[in-house]
Amino acid sequence: MKQIQGPGIFLAQFMGDEAPVNNFRNICKWVAGLGYKGIQIPSWDPRCMDLAKAASSQDYCDELAGTAAEFGLTITELSTHLQGQLVAVHPAYNPMFDGFAPPAVQGNAQARTDWAIAQMHLAAQASERLGLKTHASFSGSFLWHTVYPWPQRPAGLVEAGFKELASRWLPILNAFDNAGVDVCYELHPGEDLHDGVTFERFLEATGNHQRVNILYDPSHFVLQQMDYLAFIDIYHERIKAFHVKDAEFIPNGRSGVYGGYQDWIDRPGRFRSLGDGQVDFGGIFSKLTSHNYDGWAVLEWECCLKHPEDGAKEGAPFIEKHIIRPAEHAFDDFANAGEDEHTNRIILGLD
Repeated sequence: MKQIQGPGIFLAQFMGDEAPVNNFRNICKWVAGLGYKGIQIPSWDPRCMDLAKAASSQDYCDELAGTAAEFGLTITELSTHLQGQLVAVHPAYNPMFDGFAPPAVQGNAQARTDWAIAQMHLAAQASERLGLKTHASFSGSFLWHTVYPWPQRPAGLVEAGFKELASRWLPILNAFDNAGVDVCYELHPGEDLHDGVTFERFLEATGNHQRVNILYDPSHFVLQQMDYLAFIDIYHERIKAFHVKDAEFIPNGRSGVYGGYQDWIDRPGRFRSLGDGQVDFGGIFSKLTSHNYDGWAVLEWECCLKHPEDGAKEGAPFIEKHIIRPAEHAFDDFANAGEDEHTNRIILGLD
């Protein structure tokens, strides 16, 4: 068995305009001081990196990785969650998603899509220059507004939606393939890829593309009331990235999975800081280790109650505690009777 790497931390939720989280060097120093060993970088945040420059300049990438290494950190993945989201947007969401794009393409859906696709190609090139093997993103969505089958979905609608989604992504996937990098989709409500079934639909629509993989985040499965441990057994061959994020689901007489349009603090399903929710991380780390997952365990911190600084401080030791050092031999080898064909036949009653 292989060992999970970690603890890592996704920087997106912690970047700010004041020290110690206002630029790449400062936040590297800060998270290293908290005990983290890896960082997942939000590629859209100029306080962290210049994606276009990273795609074109090896010197810049060496400098970026060198800054992280100065504090004992490894870059685990680049993230294009916001750009990936914009690869496919239903027009109903245009006003809300425009904020993910630069002002020059806001209000122009085609220009925004072209920008997002170009960003994904830059991310493939930058990942290759940084020597990365995995990449974190969202799929975007054409179908989310039909997630509940009322009115009845016309025949062929779902298939057409995934066909179009695959056509948008195939050139991007091929670019990542040329770079030797797996695209790990975070299965997330709001995206067309939000559970195992939708992942399978997309995988089939792309011709089972080898670079279509999964960023496993159990919190989203808690909020959908899925069996997140069984998910690992089913899809472990495609799980190439891991967000360590907690959640809880406490239904009541007024609201359930859909949440009643309530704010996060009032919803039955809520993201929580590590250890404050219901996720069985002991089970998850055991499952992933038994299936030889050797990627990074990366904290994605989101909580409707706790201060982010406390979440960050608590995250590193929490992940460290759950990482399993695989056994080098069977625990009962002390009682090994050896191997002897004649003895085996006697035990079987054959001799």
